[in-house]
Amino acid sequence: MKTTPEHNERMAKMSFATVFPLYVAKVERKGRTKAELLQVIEWLTGFNAQKVDQLVQESATFDAFFQQANIHPNAHMVTGMICGYRVEELLNPLTKNVRILDKLVDELAKGKKMEVILRSNKN
Repeated sequence: MKTTPEHNERMAKMSFATVFPLYVAKVERKGRTKAELLQVIEWLTGFNAQKVDQLVQESATFDAFFQQANIHPNAHMVTGMICGYRVEELLNPLTKNVRILDKLVDELAKGKKMEVILRSNKN
């Protein structure tokens, strides 16, 4: 699925520091914890809690955030609709990674089991 260059640029320039507290609020509002959110982020990116905190303090853009990430080899297993886009059809790698993160946060907030979210039962 093609996104517009403007959409991709907006994703690249968006501040992870601005979005992270919204992720925390979303999952906590649904009865999940910040620790679980950090576990999901670590699975996708390889960032531990200290690295996430550092990126928040630096006001890292999503572009800088994902340039430093080591994307999990099973990230391609994250599929479905998020924000009107089918994740697996996105062509721009950065936009795809942002939407995969959004999808994982959404799954956490919806109460899915951590094993399912982290694609532990699939080969």
